[in-house]
Amino acid sequence: MKRTRILVLCTGNSARSQMGEGLFRAEAGAGYDVFSAGTKPSAVRPEAIAVMREIGIDISAHRSKSVDEFAGQAFDVLVTVCDGARDNCPVFPGATARIHWSLEDPAAVDGTEEERLAAFRRVRDQLRDLVTPFVRQRASR
Repeated sequence: MKRTRILVLCTGNSARSQMGEGLFRAEAGAGYDVFSAGTKPSAVRPEAIAVMREIGIDISAHRSKSVDEFAGQAFDVLVTVCDGARDNCPVFPGATARIHWSLEDPAAVDGTEEERLAAFRRVRDQLRDLVTPFVRQRASR
């Protein structure tokens, strides 16, 4: 059986796309190969690691990757999670579904540690509310 390949993109590959990758991997299971990347990669944010750990998903071994690492690869689904990635995303061969989820950048939130974590939790939960029905819908096909 062919595995579904998903690439989750944002600008920095530090928060939204990393959390999206973790959620897709947890929800989708063995029938999927899930990756994330950024148009201007930086480093995985500790807040993203912390809020994912709260729901039992470990992304601590993830690293920030450039979209260039995936050039020439085919993906079944391409998910952009920020407007910058959508606007600057290269074309991927075979991407049969292109999905855009415009989510706020939790890394841009200033404030106390608790305020920053609250922003990361909010985006994590928004992603989960998008990923879960997407995976269930594809499974019912």
